[in-house]
Amino acid sequence: MATIDGWKEKNVLLDEAAMRRALTRIAHEIIERNKGIKDCVLIGIRTRGIYIAQRLAERILQIEGEQIAIGELDITLYRDDLTHKDNQPIINGSHISEDVNNKKVILVDDVLYTGRTVRAALDALMDIGRPELIQLAVLIDRGHRELPIRPDYVGKNVPTSKEEIITVQLQEVDGRECVSILVKNEEIQ
Repeated sequence: MATIDGWKEKNVLLDEAAMRRALTRIAHEIIERNKGIKDCVLIGIRTRGIYIAQRLAERILQIEGEQIAIGELDITLYRDDLTHKDNQPIINGSHISEDVNNKKVILVDDVLYTGRTVRAALDALMDIGRPELIQLAVLIDRGHRELPIRPDYVGKNVPTSKEEIITVQLQEVDGRECVSILVKNEEIQ
């Protein structure tokens, strides 16, 4: 069981194999809905969304035999809670080599919660170009939306309470592969 800053793992929702299956299903859905990958671009939202987008690109390559364009989006300066965060935000910059104008952009993130991260990503993306359409792929949708945002592709819907945290751990960042629910340490008996 993992602990993170006063939070303790309640249970694991997805292990490595389940994550792999969810991403494979999302890759198939992206291909099906877009009738292939022509003019499609995967854009991962920093940090874990980038790695999930890379994994989706690998699966799409395996399925279609074609490489899909991929990019990274840094939304730091677009967040509406910037004043509540550190005084000096770390800005890594966006890296999108593909022109997004008139393309089908699939934004990719790890967890969809209030919708504020996606709203910031939409603002950042629109400053870069004007896509034909924008779709949203998330590994986990935990509900509790504060904005009218809905994902097009979901790995797993997980009803949660606001007192819980969903954490996605990826080998590239965390050295572990799983999706877990965390609760305050005192809540677990």
